[in-house]
Amino acid sequence: MRRPFREVDVFCSEPFTGNPVAVVLDAAGLTTEQMRRVALWANLSETTFVLPASRPGADYRVRIFTPAGELPFAGHPTLGTCHAWLEAGNSPAAGDGAVVQECAAGLVPVRRTEAGLAFAAPPLVRSGPVDEPLAEQVAAELGVSRAGIAGIQWADNGPGWIAVLLPDAGAVLALRPGRISHDIGVAGLYPPGSECAAEVRCFFPVNGMAVEDPVTGSFNASLAQWLCGAGLLAAPYVASQGTAIGRRGRVHVSRGQDGAFWIGGAAVTRVSGEIDA
Repeated sequence: MRRPFREVDVFCSEPFTGNPVAVVLDAAGLTTEQMRRVALWANLSETTFVLPASRPGADYRVRIFTPAGELPFAGHPTLGTCHAWLEAGNSPAAGDGAVVQECAAGLVPVRRTEAGLAFAAPPLVRSGPVDEPLAEQVAAELGVSRAGIAGIQWADNGPGWIAVLLPDAGAVLALRPGRISHDIGVAGLYPPGSECAAEVRCFFPVNGMAVEDPVTGSFNASLAQWLCGAGLLAAPYVASQGTAIGRRGRVHVSRGQDGAFWIGGAAVTRVSGEIDA
């Protein structure tokens, strides 16, 4: 069966400088195993599959796969999927224009902003300090001293991120991790008045080796909750990600009147067609 297919570049305005996500629209009837095969073939950090909503209030349901397995939530796939869904001619049911995406982590609102689409940061399922033995291990895996880490916290909102704060953005760009055992997100602040407030890098293990994600919405969401809560950043701000691997991701973080964080950025379709699946 031929199904509409998109590849969407997320968190960038310049061509091929963000994080691409593959989106299979109208995925009804595909089995989990078929979805896994498509994600492995697409060979991107995530591939999403759009299905009819199963919960009241949702406009559609999405399943999110990496080449290795399924995720309950991920940030740039949320924005890329919503962009593709709207571009295909769909409209949200809510009168305020917000799209409600259903995923394994729950219902995630997505709205239009001046910077592009933005999703509401989901609540953390794990936060707080990292045990000291694990903190020492993370420092060693990143190739820095434990004393060189300014802060380290759990920042788990589906993907189980460990968040690391380094002294500055330059220290983040200098990282060259090798073998790692956890999903690790790292941030360092730029001086006041810079184009961006922070430099971010995210690493996940594949066969034990660190693989870098170009731009990571889920980690930026949990990072904002941590650093703004600690008074180290104030929303709105823009984070830079992907610099070390030749990308130019820009993640826009804002805060609603209710205190909720919104994570947004530009999304542009680069590939449009059909997939036989």
